[in-house]
Amino acid sequence: MLLSVIAYLSILLFVGISIYKAYEFAKMPLHGRMELYPVPKEKGFEHGGSFYEETLWWTKPHEVSHVREVIEMLKEIIFIKKLFENQRPFWWISYALHLGIYLLMAWTILLVVGAVTVINGITVAANSPSIWGLAIYYLSLLTGISGLLIGTLGAGLLFLRRMFDNTLKKYTTPQEYFNLLLLFAALFTGILTWGSDLTFSYAREVTANLITFTPFAASALLTLHIVLVGIMLTYIPISKMSHYVGKYFTFHTVLWDNSPNLKGSAVEQKVKKATSYRPTTSWSAPHIKPPSVPK
Repeated sequence: MLLSVIAYLSILLFVGISIYKAYEFAKMPLHGRMELYPVPKEKGFEHGGSFYEETLWWTKPHEVSHVREVIEMLKEIIFIKKLFENQRPFWWISYALHLGIYLLMAWTILLVVGAVTVINGITVAANSPSIWGLAIYYLSLLTGISGLLIGTLGAGLLFLRRMFDNTLKKYTTPQEYFNLLLLFAALFTGILTWGSDLTFSYAREVTANLITFTPFAASALLTLHIVLVGIMLTYIPISKMSHYVGKYFTFHTVLWDNSPNLKGSAVEQKVKKATSYRPTTSWSAPHIKPPSVPK
């Protein structure tokens, strides 16, 4: 019962905190827009130009395609496109971790679906008479085994790369080492827990017990794994690993926001609101002198 509570609570916290952070990002004031071209949402300027280059552009409609914008975002979110283009050697191990996480997310969903399938009397196994049962079985094998191996390898190699790369280690904080160690621990204990049963029938049994709040005997290793995963899910959205929330806003409202600031427009209202804010803190850098206060 306790493990079920840990599992549900960590998932709720992960989703809840992520939504809250998205809300906080959405209500932030206007950012200093970079307008880095090509802007994918612009129609007709794929070569890198801008509709601002048109004569009398302010008299013409600004045609945009948000579908293309979303497609470009997905390339970055799913494949880490920018890192691939600019840091190819580093991309391989970074993407291994991300791909492993994506596969394990799919595996978790398949475990839940498989558990519900078994509860409803359909066999999930290599000899299942049901096409549905066969599909769940083999997809679980594919995503589970590859996700655990690739994700663990990626987390471990990223940790070692940051530790021994002369450039990266200068910019790596203790928190970043902790982040990678936590991910590695959660993934590695997953290998130790489920590695003895690569059919994942025990994993589906445990999942069925968790979703039905059915008490079951859990080994120390399984308990450790579930607790670590729970801590990881709760910690990710409150750490810098929550960049998955901010990426949409980074692209949509910073890098690619080139909506014109015309009189009476929504952008003008945002600019006016942004200029009303006053700094509440002062610089601590030695080369920045705070304004003198008259005596």
